[in-house]
Amino acid sequence: MNLELNEEQTAVRRLAADFVDREITPNVVTWDRAEEVDRSIVKKLGEIGFLGLTIDEEYGGSGGDHLSYCLVTEELGRGDSSVRGIVSVSLGLVTKPIQQWANEEQKRYWLPRLTAGDALGCFGLTEPGHGSDPAHLRTKAVRDAATDEYVINGTKIFITNGTWADVVLLFARTNDTPGHKGISAFLVPTDTPGLTRNTIHGKLGLRGQATAELVLEDVRVPASAMMGPEGKGFSVAMSALAKGRMSVAAGCVGIAQAALDAAVGYATEREQFGKPIASYQLVQEMISDIALDVDAARLLTWRVADLIDRGEDFGTAASKAKLFASEAAVRCANNALQVFGGYGYIDEYPVGKLLRDARVMTLYEGTSQIQKLIIGRALTGVSAF
Repeated sequence: MNLELNEEQTAVRRLAADFVDREITPNVVTWDRAEEVDRSIVKKLGEIGFLGLTIDEEYGGSGGDHLSYCLVTEELGRGDSSVRGIVSVSLGLVTKPIQQWANEEQKRYWLPRLTAGDALGCFGLTEPGHGSDPAHLRTKAVRDAATDEYVINGTKIFITNGTWADVVLLFARTNDTPGHKGISAFLVPTDTPGLTRNTIHGKLGLRGQATAELVLEDVRVPASAMMGPEGKGFSVAMSALAKGRMSVAAGCVGIAQAALDAAVGYATEREQFGKPIASYQLVQEMISDIALDVDAARLLTWRVADLIDRGEDFGTAASKAKLFASEAAVRCANNALQVFGGYGYIDEYPVGKLLRDARVMTLYEGTSQIQKLIIGRALTGVSAF
């Protein structure tokens, strides 16, 4: 793997950094306090090409490799993880699976809208009783032979983009086969009658992100809404989440980088006992710990992108990157808050939000404990479930 970015990757990184500094950073505190990001950001993300990264140009995508996708996601994470989540979910968990699994008609209809920011997607997998165990989800889709439709009933929880999305990539059980073999994937427009979306307020972090509960009561969709073969929905979900873990890891690198930037900036300006606090060894120790975590998390994440672009197996590497980067982001933000002292506890300064946002990264798209089980199983060949 060549760790030197090429001209295109360098340009993409600079473009993303400029976008973050112009469109996101000035609004972070306002959005966090209001618990809502300005929705106009979605169209701006589409216009600049960030919602079409790695998607074929014939479907409206902006192309590019997965390292470029990581660079953009990292910068968005540096700016505001709530905005990063918009891209990671709509592009990473919905648009990419559509390109991989959907039929041509579904691709032609949805991909141009999603890549342009004219539509947004959400990923309907997690349920109130089934987060780490999605193979046993309870949402059901029953086929009505008379109308050639599926009737869907169930509830989804903690759905990022849930109240904003125009389409949900929904996973439901289409037969009584136990476990993952009975699950199928559907593309369900969110304006379909019977689909209710309830905003989840009061979150610790990612407060500006539109997180929702989805309730489906006799939701009818045509059989043509199924994406991929019947009974292969679990494969669709797992393939999306494997790449999604790379995206989360990249966003965590962004959080860690923001923590480092903030800690260095504050420590070199803040004076105690007549000199900058950066001159004290224990402050330098905290800053060096942050820097080490940033570099390690970044390299683990870039390795995943390299494996994907070379067509090699990447699942275990993605779990390693997600596990390390998410835990590192918490450590980095916590160290940065310690550098800031009491001011770190006030939301006018960035590090408190970084810590709140980082904490959820160890939970979603597979908890840290689930990642350890995946890695252990890959190394030993023995399932711990």
